[in-house]
Amino acid sequence: MMQPSVLVVDDEPAIHRFLKPSLTAEGYRVIQATTGTQALALAAERRPEIIVLDLGLPDIDGKDVIERLRRSGDDVPIVVLSARDRESEKIRALDLGADDFVEKPFGVGELMARIRAALRHRQPVPAGPLVSGDLSLDTETRIVRKGACEVKLTPREFDLLAVLLRQAGKVVTHASLLREIWGKANEADTQYLRVYVGHLRQKLEDDPAAPRRITTEAGVGYRLNWIEPPTAAGDAEP
Repeated sequence: MMQPSVLVVDDEPAIHRFLKPSLTAEGYRVIQATTGTQALALAAERRPEIIVLDLGLPDIDGKDVIERLRRSGDDVPIVVLSARDRESEKIRALDLGADDFVEKPFGVGELMARIRAALRHRQPVPAGPLVSGDLSLDTETRIVRKGACEVKLTPREFDLLAVLLRQAGKVVTHASLLREIWGKANEADTQYLRVYVGHLRQKLEDDPAAPRRITTEAGVGYRLNWIEPPTAAGDAEP
């Protein structure tokens, strides 16, 4: 199989020197760009499977790169890798169409995991129930199961979980969730959303006080993580 290609866009030579061998070792073909203009040209010419993008570029802002790609109809997954840690920067990048945001300095393991999650998110959603680990949601019957047990959800809880499951592994902003479920007029009501996420955690988490399935990206939104279903005792090796 052909190795997936990743376009790394950063004006710091040290980032390229560090990332290229790390990505190559993970099985990716690396394309490099140091400006936003170069990135847009390479994205159109080389059609990478994913883009790792800095926001502080020397010619145009990385957010403008995201906006131009999405405006052109290019839905390539984009993982922002930036030293900008303000919530407003993260939210704006995600609302423009970025799939995820990793802050510098970063761990290579975290970045690789975010890249894999972004690639999974852009794969076609198979017909049938939405599934993540031991959690399944059937949009036709509106039945949710955790393992073998049915979980009773209110209509709003069901809709919220469906949005998170469709974008499993991706951080979904508060405004995006509120706009999709409650309408544009309610996209600033984050307290309302927090209450519903709390209800879902009570029903879906093994320990709602320390959630692992639905995690918070502080000030930005929520992410539904894939949780490995427990192995049955009978499946264990002797």
